[in-house]
Amino acid sequence: MTPTALTLDERITGALVGAAVGDALGGPVEGRPPEQIVARHGGRITGVVGPWDGDDWRTARPIAPYHKGDGHVTDDTLMTHALVRVYGKVRGHLDAYSVADHLVPELISNPRWIPELEAEALPLQRIFLAEKWIVARLHYGHVDPREAGSGNIVNCGAAMYMAPVGLVNAAHPRAAYAEALDIAGAHQSSYGREAAGVFAAAVAAACAPGATPASVVATCLSLAKDGTRAAIEAVCETAARYRDFESALAPLREAVAPFDTVGPDYRAPSLGARRPSRLHAIEELPIALGMLLVADGDYRRTVLGSVNYGRDCDSIATMSGAVAGALHGERAIPADWVSTVAAASRLDLHAPARALTEVAREVFAHDTARRRAHEAAFAALTGTP
Repeated sequence: MTPTALTLDERITGALVGAAVGDALGGPVEGRPPEQIVARHGGRITGVVGPWDGDDWRTARPIAPYHKGDGHVTDDTLMTHALVRVYGKVRGHLDAYSVADHLVPELISNPRWIPELEAEALPLQRIFLAEKWIVARLHYGHVDPREAGSGNIVNCGAAMYMAPVGLVNAAHPRAAYAEALDIAGAHQSSYGREAAGVFAAAVAAACAPGATPASVVATCLSLAKDGTRAAIEAVCETAARYRDFESALAPLREAVAPFDTVGPDYRAPSLGARRPSRLHAIEELPIALGMLLVADGDYRRTVLGSVNYGRDCDSIATMSGAVAGALHGERAIPADWVSTVAAASRLDLHAPARALTEVAREVFAHDTARRRAHEAAFAALTGTP
């Protein structure tokens, strides 16, 4: 697709709405392989679908009785919106201490409408154990926030909600990468933390005027380290050979498999799964970027490829939807998907974007003032005009 000339407001709206819609489409088939998705739905997913277990969703998985499907967003969006609210309180750049001081209280003190529970509840009651970790470590364990992520399982938990970091640092990927690494230190370590930084950088890169899927991937490769870089490179080299997600599904999985610690059965992880390593990577981010390339940035095809990939497809579609949305704005997102997800989830999908746009403009103004002050001080030190 041709790069789109968009304002900051349009790119932030596209990214956050695009992430939420991708999340909602992927939720009902999360954890399933592509073959099971086809068998269950009589073909590939083409839009919003109902729960995997139909009307039996309340009892099919008693340990996690969530209404996944029918346009309900999952914890990816709940955490993303919570981080937006933290930015709204701080009105500046965030760090690991912001997680302790503001994000944790968001999770344990303020009831919100939880679409999958069809009730108001504390976000803590919905988020996964890897996210509950930050509450246990920071609120109850009083661990140094910069080190609290050590010991947690290494997964996409921190990366999945880092789009706001990229948007606050729009068109400045290196700054987004550094800020996300700092924030994610309270939640993750190793390649989970690295993925958070690279995903934030991808979103920031997608906001740059003239950005393309190829330029986003090139930026990610310039910043990513160790197994994360190798996985993105392997997946994106493979993705470049395909133009439709149907034919790319198996090759992309094959490309990322050597770097993925979960193993072939997503619901039965290997013994080495989710442990720190410099050789491995989370699966979700490389696949999201691969699907972006396969679809040439087209939002619909990018997200549907991510959803039909299966496995952790709600997070894959959250990430790919955020980047494709930042590239092309909300106009690229099917309007019926947006209205269905907003109504089903009982969420104003645009309010977080408006709030974050205000913050991004304030942060840029503060950054500019600090930079000018530094320039003046350095000029005085060196005697340069």
